Amino acid sequence: MYEVFYHFREKPFHVTADPSFLYLSRHHQEALQHLTYGIQERLGFLMITGEVGTGKTTLAKALVEKLPSSIKTALILHPTLSSVQLLKAILKDFGSRTDRVGSSRGELLHAVEQFLLDQIPSGGGAVLIIDEAQALSLSALEQVRLLSNVETPKTKLIQIVLIGQPELADRLEKAPALRALRQRIAVRYQIHPLAEEEVASYISHRIRIAGEEGNPLFTPGAIARIAQFSEGIPRRINHLCDQALLAGFVRESQIIDESMVEEAQSHKTVQEVR
Repeated sequence: MYEVFYHFREKPFHVTADPSFLYLSRHHQEALQHLTYGIQERLGFLMITGEVGTGKTTLAKALVEKLPSSIKTALILHPTLSSVQLLKAILKDFGSRTDRVGSSRGELLHAVEQFLLDQIPSGGGAVLIIDEAQALSLSALEQVRLLSNVETPKTKLIQIVLIGQPELADRLEKAPALRALRQRIAVRYQIHPLAEEEVASYISHRIRIAGEEGNPLFTPGAIARIAQFSEGIPRRINHLCDQALLAGFVRESQIIDESMVEEAQSHKTVQEVR
């Protein structure tokens, strides 16, 4: 609605996990470095946690784009699956044909193992990324652990990245049945919200990607309010900025000030109450 008014090619603050908009805060940069290192060194299990809205899914998609084409990737975004459904989803996302594979757990597991063994000649390997991993059932988590057993005497054939909310780490720590999986996690990193001084850079980054290179749209006071209301959570920042831009559009203002951010926050609060 307001894109033309503010000279955007697209909305800068949509809430979809678009990796082209990824802002590498200190924590996001470090998380990406941890993942890249773990995959390059073939360490097996890697885990990234963070609160809702901190950009974990966007980071996962950016990681897939960053990896060389020689590495096969599977990104599972909806892990509320049975172990059989999970194996089918993994095969499909790896690009392997599933129409010639049986539907039993054993047949599917064998098909995944064969796919991984087929990658040995190219030397690329494979990476499985599971988002919202805290939602995996115990049986699915055990299935994922079993996948990590596929290896040669010298290297692991699959690297598994578990991405989830902080409950994932708590669950792995406290559940006796997950002890074997917990012991295999070689890399752990927690993403934190943006620091107050990073909020302005985050907003400028997304506006620049969306196509506006002119004068700053948000006043310092508006940005301070956004930092306060959002508590540094990128998804909240996106919502506030989107609503503030809409308020500015309605007022025919090219500058977003504190009052528009407060209006956006008020609109958000009303929605939450409803």
